[in-house]
Amino acid sequence: MKATLKSITIFFGLLCLQSNLFAESDPYRYLDSQAQAMVSIITNNQELYTQDPELFKDKINLVFEPMVDFRRVGASVMGKKYYLAASKQQRLEFINSFKTSLLDTYSSTLAQWGDQKIVTVFSDVSEFKKTEDVHQNLITASNTYPITYKVRKGKNGKWLIINIIVNGVNLGLTFRNQFQALAKEHDENIDEIIKHWISDANLDT
Repeated sequence: MKATLKSITIFFGLLCLQSNLFAESDPYRYLDSQAQAMVSIITNNQELYTQDPELFKDKINLVFEPMVDFRRVGASVMGKKYYLAASKQQRLEFINSFKTSLLDTYSSTLAQWGDQKIVTVFSDVSEFKKTEDVHQNLITASNTYPITYKVRKGKNGKWLIINIIVNGVNLGLTFRNQFQALAKEHDENIDEIIKHWISDANLDT
């Protein structure tokens, strides 16, 4: 009996491992599984969004945060000029601030659409490029909103989001324009840009 139970345990362990590896190797299936997890949180916690928005966002971000390459996206938002001019500490501070603003923007946007479902447009290809565009449709009671994730495969084989377009709004470009505007306003002083980015992020929460 012990041998049988051990065999069953090993079998399901390998099955779970293979499922995770398959999900990681296919960006469409990976993003679809994560999207369904977020939809489940949203539909089951609508009252929580009203009562405790921060806790609601935390639940969404537990799923969403590991999906994003914040270092790469943050560097893109800064642009080559400012990224190279910034110190290592300044880069880290900005990426952390950017991370907060993106997580807040994304989780708040999804929550405001209420009851919804997300349908992934799967690809027929079996081999994927270094970067892929994964298309999804967020369907509410009154409308359908297209979402495109640009994902990049890292050295560890994991797919990470490097940009998001939600209902035609390119979040990467929007944040880059915000950074450029702050740079112009504060005479390209990187410390001041970061300081005011933090303030803006905090005001939006």
